[in-house]
Amino acid sequence: MNREGKVYVFDHPLIQHKVTLMRQTSTTTKEFRELAREVVTLMTFEATRDLPLKDVEIETPITKCTMKMLAGEDIAIVPILRAGLGFVDGMLDLIPNAKVGHIGLYRDPETHEPVEYYCKLPADIEKREVFVVDPMLATGGSAIAAIDFIKMRHVENINFMCLIAAPEGIEALQKAHPDVNIYIAAKDDHLNEHAYIVPGLGDAGDRLYGTK
Repeated sequence: MNREGKVYVFDHPLIQHKVTLMRQTSTTTKEFRELAREVVTLMTFEATRDLPLKDVEIETPITKCTMKMLAGEDIAIVPILRAGLGFVDGMLDLIPNAKVGHIGLYRDPETHEPVEYYCKLPADIEKREVFVVDPMLATGGSAIAAIDFIKMRHVENINFMCLIAAPEGIEALQKAHPDVNIYIAAKDDHLNEHAYIVPGLGDAGDRLYGTK
């Protein structure tokens, strides 16, 4: 373990406003997708604040000078399928050279435990700052399992980003992976008897893709 993970709940007015719009039942699939992209872009701006920089010498039209650029092998984005895909474009808007992996998990309706069905990650992922992304952090099971798979590839710098989180999911993820930073647009009240976040926004995958 190389660091102590922290929990960041964003209080930016634009993020709060757009998440509220996403929660409403009257929000269409098109609007939900657009809002998801906008919120994720705003979150990415904040979540990448501490990326390491290095000095580089460049030449402007006026003179040579030393300026700052990102150091290291940049970033990998790993959405948890399928709803996590709604995060990718918003992040790539700001980080177009990021590599993208995919982890496929589904939650067993009886046990609420994650089941893996797909995992494909960039070959050099261990050199990158990794952002695992999923709209909802409910029980924490899917996030924990996805990060387990990534750590098997000797990755040390891992972050988790979500729109909505329940206290139970935050606690579970912190306990399982205390070295992972958690970035949240909104922290909700609790999980109901079906392990859905309250007040939440419903099934994020269904709302992103118009399915039931």
